[in-house]
Amino acid sequence: MAKLGCNIDGVLNEAKFSEPLPWIGIYIAAASLACAIAMAADAIHGFRHWKLWFPCKYFTINATSLTIITVAIKLSVDLNTPMPRGEDQLTKLSSTALICTIMGNSMPSLGTMENKEILTNIIALGILVITVIVNICIQLATGVIYVFCMEHAIIMFLMLVLLLVLSFTAFIVPTIKHHLELKYSKKYEIAEKECSKTCAKDRSVVDKLKEDLMKYWMMAHTCSPQFVMGRSVTCTASGALCLLSAATLAEAMVRYYLMPGSFRFCKGESDYKWSIKIILYAQAVAVGLGTIAPAIRWFIAINFRCPTRGRKMSHKKDYYRVEGYWTKRFVEMKGCPLDIKIRNPRCRRVIHDAKVKLLNLCIGIQTGIVLASKFIRFISIYFVSIVLLCYDQCRNCLMKCRPNNSIRNELGSDSASSSSSKLDLSRFVLYLEGEDTLVEIMMKENRDATDYWRQRANKRQPKHLMKLLELSRPSEGFKGLTEFDSFKVPSLDIEEAPNSWALSVVTLTGIAVALPNVNSSSIKHLIDGVSEGFWYVRHIEDNLDIQGNLTNMRKAADVVWLGVELYRKWLDVDLRKPSLQGTTPKEIMELLSDSAKNIFMEFKKTKVSCLLDSPSKWPAKVLAANCMYRISQSILIDYESRKFQTEEKLFEAITVMISDILAACLTNLQRFISIKCSTSSIEVREESVRHAVYVLGKTEKILNLLHQKELPGLSPGQMAHMDEWRSFHKLNSFLTETPLSPESESDSCFRSEVYLTID
Repeated sequence: MAKLGCNIDGVLNEAKFSEPLPWIGIYIAAASLACAIAMAADAIHGFRHWKLWFPCKYFTINATSLTIITVAIKLSVDLNTPMPRGEDQLTKLSSTALICTIMGNSMPSLGTMENKEILTNIIALGILVITVIVNICIQLATGVIYVFCMEHAIIMFLMLVLLLVLSFTAFIVPTIKHHLELKYSKKYEIAEKECSKTCAKDRSVVDKLKEDLMKYWMMAHTCSPQFVMGRSVTCTASGALCLLSAATLAEAMVRYYLMPGSFRFCKGESDYKWSIKIILYAQAVAVGLGTIAPAIRWFIAINFRCPTRGRKMSHKKDYYRVEGYWTKRFVEMKGCPLDIKIRNPRCRRVIHDAKVKLLNLCIGIQTGIVLASKFIRFISIYFVSIVLLCYDQCRNCLMKCRPNNSIRNELGSDSASSSSSKLDLSRFVLYLEGEDTLVEIMMKENRDATDYWRQRANKRQPKHLMKLLELSRPSEGFKGLTEFDSFKVPSLDIEEAPNSWALSVVTLTGIAVALPNVNSSSIKHLIDGVSEGFWYVRHIEDNLDIQGNLTNMRKAADVVWLGVELYRKWLDVDLRKPSLQGTTPKEIMELLSDSAKNIFMEFKKTKVSCLLDSPSKWPAKVLAANCMYRISQSILIDYESRKFQTEEKLFEAITVMISDILAACLTNLQRFISIKCSTSSIEVREESVRHAVYVLGKTEKILNLLHQKELPGLSPGQMAHMDEWRSFHKLNSFLTETPLSPESESDSCFRSEVYLTID
């Protein structure tokens, strides 16, 4: 009987069942702390990048976070566990307040979700919130919660309002994204035309890219869905409601700890025992940290619209006008027929009329939410403006009392004149209906962002890569592009695979590492330079290979480079072993060539059908073997012809080849930066443009170095492909060996024109 939960007398042993509850309390506290850490990380991220609208990067509404939240608020839905003491009752309240904090904190994350994802997450959150509200009402009725009843009522009301605000705000996300996407396309065309007009010869490539990126950043930032959600009127209202729920919890805790005599609690102890304090402190910390972002969003929105700070006050009509995008989707749904398989016209009419009435109700609720949110913002402006006015008056008095006030005024006038001379980007600010007064503010707040990130990136210049690129030969058309694979090697009876920037570079580096009698410091400098350059090459290939033909080539390059950089191995071949054994360069080339050939032949025997596919679809290991075979055979032929006298000369020649390949690839940086600003989706476009600014900052000197000399006359599309460079170089070599007529000479001069257009 004891095994069934009964004691010797057959009485149910209830005490046994409650023994694990303290450890379950630790589990609840851990979930609460996980929420606190994620929300604190978002706050730190916002402060660090000076995004005071606090995008949700670490804590968003999704399946994982909802599961953690469900664990964290377990005490709110616990119907029958006795909670006699004051801290037990406070923990019930803190669990409820935590839900309000989470909803107010994560509202901007709606902008990052797809339509189906928004629907499922909002439904799941709604079920959770309604369950909590029902269970709390049951506990108030049964007496499980017998103090802080008013605080529970306030927080439940705020919770319900926040759920409505969050749910109906989610409905406008697809409409806003579509609207801003259209605006971005039009503005991007304008920016592109301006870029082509300002491509003067006396300006460097870097200066043009700086100005272009300022325009692209302003567009990408102001149309970021999270930023649009963060500056919306409903998000401002949710920040105020979230702050109010945190204040309600704080009031209850202050009353309990400072006025304990005003309460009468039951005797006894909760089954959660000592873990209750840990849960209470963890949830109080989570509520405190989670309120930072919503509160600052609310204050910043109020500050931007506060007339006492010289802001243009919104027209009075804006306070009782609902912009069209709030109800546009509901209106469109009213006109769409229901796809139902009912033939009876009367039933279909009844269903359609019910749908119209339901949508009319939704439009009414949406209108009420927007007007109530605007009223909350108006009330907030009224009270906060008084505080800000007092602050400004005190600051002005202190400034007048300082003896160096004249100097400060001169500095202020200088900064004002410098700001007025900056590029006017207001025409590239993307905004919604009713946000006209925020255009100048958004422009001024974000105009210098690109300069800030670029200057930070400037401090992290790829020094080893720049030293390696100094060996390149742009005036000779980057001859290394053809020298590393210049001879017709013995055929493997297969179709020739295309050349890849990354795979060619890492294969040549592996050969250079294997050479004997080479200074170890030279090898280290080469590895460091290629390591820095490989990062850029991979990004260029990822973004310029639009059709994805070189995907497996890039995988092969990653596999080879991992072995070469970390273990000095090419696949399973130890590159240091032959040189330590006194092997000659010829023997090393033969070893690498034979190893590559064996890998390919083994694959050919087992999977012949795969070779019938395009070479770009071969497995990564086979592509790496094919590349090694061709390059090692070409270098072996060069070495046997005594073109290189010593191992050091051969190493230097391979280093120059690597430098030429890297330099030719990096001439695509300008096009890569342009593509990063145009091809990404609206959810990640802001991050994509910031990455482009970061790349520009790190490669300014490289771009200036590469564009000091005349580049081959290839179109931007041709410059992205290594084989196009090789074909162009071979054609030029053929033309230089053939006497040219005057007409052909002029045509040749035309082909050497530099292409610096931005796609």
